[in-house]
Amino acid sequence: MNKELLTKNNETAVLTQGIEILCKNDSDINSLISSCSEKINLTLSRYIKEIELFNKAYSLVGAGDTEELVIKHILDSIAPLGIIFRLLKKLNATNNTQIAYQIADAGSGAGLPGIPLAITLPQCNFSLIERMGRRAGFLCNTKAVLSLTNINVEESELEKIAHNKFDLVTFRAFKPIEPKLLKTLFNICKDGGIIAAYKGKIEKIEEEMSFLERTKWEAIPYSVPFLNEKRHMLIIKR
Repeated sequence: MNKELLTKNNETAVLTQGIEILCKNDSDINSLISSCSEKINLTLSRYIKEIELFNKAYSLVGAGDTEELVIKHILDSIAPLGIIFRLLKKLNATNNTQIAYQIADAGSGAGLPGIPLAITLPQCNFSLIERMGRRAGFLCNTKAVLSLTNINVEESELEKIAHNKFDLVTFRAFKPIEPKLLKTLFNICKDGGIIAAYKGKIEKIEEEMSFLERTKWEAIPYSVPFLNEKRHMLIIKR
């Protein structure tokens, strides 16, 4: 983490400055959230408090302190927001319609990346898919606390989710992609739908995808403020 980049010594400053950096570096992110950044910051801060309140009991995330939670989980979730927005715009150009996109967060856990994305993309509908009852309960409670009307929590195995339902399926720290999982993800995608997976180093992605020789994919790099780690969004289209 680039500690020298932080001009204040509190977690609120880390979140605020991180979002400012994302807006500065990506014009699409800026257009999405700059006009409502105060509300987004407030909602994300309340979300962070909910995670910290229940993390010990539910083992929601691995984070040593609040600053690490903000950087490695919250900012990482919204850092590729511009990539996701551009993918959705391409879908809209193909469909030639104005629709509320249906997005799934597979294996949502603590709601990452689904909840930060839902906060920053209020025009989209999100389904947080989580098989563990306690974590699904946390997601339902958080939805109510944050008054997120564009979120639906589905306590279910991924394999039991209705087919042809989502325009985009995303996941983060879920599972390595292998043939069975890829088939399941494709099943819940609409025709022309997109899988957008949060990943790390390109070498790891290439190794993972080497077992899926017939699958076309693209890895788009993105940067997380204050995080000195390689991050990519793996894109696979149905």
